[in-house]
Amino acid sequence: MISVVDFLADLTNPSLAFLPKALLISMIASAVCGVVGTHVVLRGMAFIGDAVAHSVFPGIAVAFALQVSVLAGGAVAGGVVAILIAVLSQRRRIKEDTVIGILFAAAFALGLVIISRVEGYTASLSSFLFGSITGVTNADITVAAIVGTLIVAVIVASSRELTAVALDRETARAMNLPVFLLDVVLYLAVTFAVVISVRTIGNILVLALLVTPAATARLLTNTLSTMMWLACAIGAVGSIAGIYFAWAIDLPAGATIVLTITAIFAVTWLVTAARESTGRPVRQEAVA
Repeated sequence: MISVVDFLADLTNPSLAFLPKALLISMIASAVCGVVGTHVVLRGMAFIGDAVAHSVFPGIAVAFALQVSVLAGGAVAGGVVAILIAVLSQRRRIKEDTVIGILFAAAFALGLVIISRVEGYTASLSSFLFGSITGVTNADITVAAIVGTLIVAVIVASSRELTAVALDRETARAMNLPVFLLDVVLYLAVTFAVVISVRTIGNILVLALLVTPAATARLLTNTLSTMMWLACAIGAVGSIAGIYFAWAIDLPAGATIVLTITAIFAVTWLVTAARESTGRPVRQEAVA
């Protein structure tokens, strides 16, 4: 196992240029998922992250077959499914999680059918499912930074309205808030956050980056803005530590990042539970 000093030296080694790129894109993904994940956790809709992660599969399969950007293909497919979820969920007789379950299963099945018809898909499929953080390009970083900045700006600008919908949809409608539009905004934000993060930790594990840092932050505060900052910080720390351990011990980067973030959640849960059992306050009591 290499030391932290050796790891820092490797970051500046020109022959290991992929390492700082991996660190940078994981930080971008952590920031975006931290902000978006805060609203996902507040609305109790963690399932949608997993659903969207599977729903981008058809677009990625088509993009691979046509030899075009898999990020663009995934974004288009995920966006279509996100809008369908928002539209179909407006019917009160069908619950949101039911619609999500139907669409994500159908989308993933469609992706499997498409990719199975493409020769030489195995390596690309493995990269999609488990991530390929060492194969990050400058173009990937640029796209992730631009799209991520736009996502964060939109979510921060509409945070009050999104929170109102999360607390009570009917009251939000009575306040003349555009509930349907806000649903679409959040679903699309989740879609693009997932597409950015797939390169980092893969389709299978992306839900952890979206939900776990935000859930950890939720244990520590009730204030929305603080929760966002904490979620970003927790995701960033987990990503940095995860990449270090992956590099030092020769482990899969995506899986190591997820395990590191999960360990942070577990420690936070134990500490806050212990403090609450002694009657000591843990979280800020202000409600955003």
